[in-house]
Amino acid sequence: MKQFFSSLLRSCVGFLVLGISVAQAEVGAVKPVITGGGAHFAWVVFKSLKPDLERVTGRSIELHGQNSTLGMGCNAGIKTALRNASDHETFGFVCCPLSEQEVAAKKLLVYPIALEPVLIVVNKANPVSNLSSEQVRGIMRGDIVNWREVGGRDEPIVLVARLHCKKRPGHWKTILPDAGAFRQQRLNVSSAADMVQRVGDFKSAVGHIGSTWNFGTDSNLKVVSVDGYKPTAENLRSKHYPFFRNLSAVTDQHPSDDVLAIIREVQTGPAFEAVAKRYQLLKLHTYQASNMP
Repeated sequence: MKQFFSSLLRSCVGFLVLGISVAQAEVGAVKPVITGGGAHFAWVVFKSLKPDLERVTGRSIELHGQNSTLGMGCNAGIKTALRNASDHETFGFVCCPLSEQEVAAKKLLVYPIALEPVLIVVNKANPVSNLSSEQVRGIMRGDIVNWREVGGRDEPIVLVARLHCKKRPGHWKTILPDAGAFRQQRLNVSSAADMVQRVGDFKSAVGHIGSTWNFGTDSNLKVVSVDGYKPTAENLRSKHYPFFRNLSAVTDQHPSDDVLAIIREVQTGPAFEAVAKRYQLLKLHTYQASNMP
C-alpha cells in the first residue's frame, strides 16, 4: 500500500511540475508590448481606438502623448519610431507634415491618417462668432488689435499663440507662413492645455487649437466660424474652411507586421469612423507609406 501511495504521489508531483513548465512556456511566449508615442492630437486618435487596435493585433499597446509639456510631441514621435527593434516594436505619430528632406534624412515612412481642423477659439464672453480668414490673419499679424474693428466690444485683443515645430510646414502655418509674421505682443504657450487656460482667463483673448482637444462641459471657450464656415470635415473637403493640420503615423523603414496592422486599422478600419465624426477629422483613405503625408 505504501508503495502505491508513493507512486501516486510521484505521479502527482510529476504532473504538477509539467503543468508549471507548460504555464511558464505560455507566459514566455507572450509577445512584448508595442509602444507608440508622439503629438497629443494624433495620440487622441490612437487612444480612442486602443481597444480595437489591441483586438485586431492580439497585442498590448502602450501609448504616450497625452501631455505635450512632458517631452511628447512631433519630435518625440519621430524618436519613438526610430527606437523600433525586433524585441521592442515602436511607432510614432505627428501632427505636422514632414518635408521630403526630413523624411529622407531620418529614414522614415509616413502613413497619412487625417486632416484635423485648426480651431480659432475665443473666450465665451466674446460676442464675436464669425471672422473672415483675412480678419483672423490680421489679428494674428497685429494689423487688427481691438475687437471693435471686427464687430466686437471696444477691448484690446490678447493673442495667445503656440508656434510649435517652427521648421516644419503646415499646421499653424496655414494661418501665417512664419513665426516672425505673428504679432510680437502675444502670449506664447507651450501646450494645448495652456492655450485653453489662457484664452479662458482673458475675456478678450483669441487663440488656436486642434479639433481633437476635449474641452469639457465647463470650458470657458467657444469656437468661431471662419468665412461663415464651421470647422468640419466636410468644409475641409470642400476647401471652405482654411485652417488645418495633418495627422500621420511614422515608422522606421522596417516596421513589424503588427505595427503595420495597427496603422492600417486606424487608416481604414470601421472604428475610426466614429472618432472622425466626433472630432470632425477628414479621413485620408489611401493606405500607403509615402514620403509626404
